Amino acid sequence: MTSAGEIDYSARHENFESWFQTPLGRALLADQRDCVDRHVRKLSGARQLQVGLSHRLPLATTTDFAQRILTTPAWDSVIPDGVAVCDADELPFPGDSMDLVILHHTADFSPHPHQALREASRVLRGEGMMVLIGFNPFSLWGLRKMISRQNGGPWGGRFMMKRRMEDWLRLLDFSVEYTGSSFFRMPLQRQELNARKGMVERVCGNRFLPVGAYYCILAKKRVYSRIPRKPVWQSSKVITLPGRGTVGASLSYPGKGRSGTQAVFNHDHIEEY
Repeated sequence: MTSAGEIDYSARHENFESWFQTPLGRALLADQRDCVDRHVRKLSGARQLQVGLSHRLPLATTTDFAQRILTTPAWDSVIPDGVAVCDADELPFPGDSMDLVILHHTADFSPHPHQALREASRVLRGEGMMVLIGFNPFSLWGLRKMISRQNGGPWGGRFMMKRRMEDWLRLLDFSVEYTGSSFFRMPLQRQELNARKGMVERVCGNRFLPVGAYYCILAKKRVYSRIPRKPVWQSSKVITLPGRGTVGASLSYPGKGRSGTQAVFNHDHIEEY
């Protein structure tokens, strides 16, 4: 239940997840998976984290990481191992504990997008990589959002400018390694309109114009001398991560966060293999 004027992000998350089951949604997700795989396939390390809208939309599933963790903002009774239930702006992981962090439309659908980026930066180790996926406002998809009155599917997101995300990353001491846009289909479900490559895809697919439906930013966290600071999470609420294995979502400890559902984790629930 939300007050007048307050956005129900939980409902928008669920609607967006359901939209990915449509033909256009499946095509977009496949394109995003190809894009992410292209940029992270050679990366390796101990832990990979994906902060997204659902554990049912994994990216970078073929990377060579010992541990792959996903987060989801909503708890339910069928969440598998390796999934943590938490808000994007309050990640229950220690600082400098991840080698790769993937933000899948996180800023688009977070009530606190800048804090979500800060949290992703906090848990990422120095020289670690971050991949950020977001909807491009300077595209046909952005035009449809601007003129549409619908808040379902992608149109419930913010469509934040790529330049702003790059500026935020630089303020957080990241160096932008790659940036580009992709997926040049029209934002329509009618398959016959998207069956053939049109003029937009032929021109923009060659990167003459950055007007793809979404952008992908690859950034590296710079390393500086550490300045002691008060941790965001109390030590009793931080998941202690093993060297290998999976993180299991707490199926018996649901609770409420300030902006949605927040799982409370017990250290004993971490299993090591």
